[in-house]
Amino acid sequence: MNRFGILCAAGLLAGGVVVSGQKIAIPEPRRGAGDSVTGAFEGWFYNPDGTRSFLVGYYNRNNRQELDVPIGPNNRIEPGGPDMGQPTHFLTGRQWGMFMVPVPRDFKPTDSYIWTMTANGQTTSIPLRLNADYVMSPFSEIAVGNTPPVIRFEQNGAAVQGPVGSVATAPSKTASVGAPLELAVWATDDLKYTSGTSAPLSSARAPVTMRWSKYRGPGTVTFAKPRPEVEKLSGEGTFSGEAKTTATFSEPGDYVLHLTANDYSGDGGGGFGCCWTTALVKVAVK
Repeated sequence: MNRFGILCAAGLLAGGVVVSGQKIAIPEPRRGAGDSVTGAFEGWFYNPDGTRSFLVGYYNRNNRQELDVPIGPNNRIEPGGPDMGQPTHFLTGRQWGMFMVPVPRDFKPTDSYIWTMTANGQTTSIPLRLNADYVMSPFSEIAVGNTPPVIRFEQNGAAVQGPVGSVATAPSKTASVGAPLELAVWATDDLKYTSGTSAPLSSARAPVTMRWSKYRGPGTVTFAKPRPEVEKLSGEGTFSGEAKTTATFSEPGDYVLHLTANDYSGDGGGGFGCCWTTALVKVAVK
């Protein structure tokens, strides 16, 4: 699949009119607040066991307004939903490959899921289909053999690699309102980058960058460092590092935090749909 096809394969359904395209651009100047949120279908891929998954992001057209849209009539994926693991908190701007949706084995190219969002009174919908034009390889940029960073929430714990974050399999933590919860992440990377980024290894850009954000939850989450520095631990020809921050919660309830770890390639893999890693952490706040 070419670079521009990966950027975003999205269909927009608003007011009964379907608008489809290969790429989500910015069709008009972004507003501070009051605008819509549109899902972004990045593509679909094969899992190691032969099953398939859809990779999905979104575009919040507001440049100052983050939105919370609970699962339900205003944030639903059908059929089979409304909850298919999508976020309920939406950061501003274009967010790449935030979650994946497993594809049933009997899902046909003519079948589709529809993600419908209503934000600021504006409704948009996108289809998720097994279109042959949108097959992708998020675990490796084949031309240069680049792979996503590997992250762990314990130094010798289970490894996570690729955009595979899932609410169902996310590790769990507990916290109290107003008390900072420490979040530590260990990362390793192959120090390669997708061929479209022209980022040499001597670049001032860090080999691995991380960003924490709220994904679901009833209150505000404040991160001491939403983008904590990844301090190098070791590595010769590869990279190994650790990043720490804290999260503080304003209200009790069940939360999900989202972590994106990018390599040199940057957001969206420099447009190639590779190579970044996503992970989720569930937090029960008392």
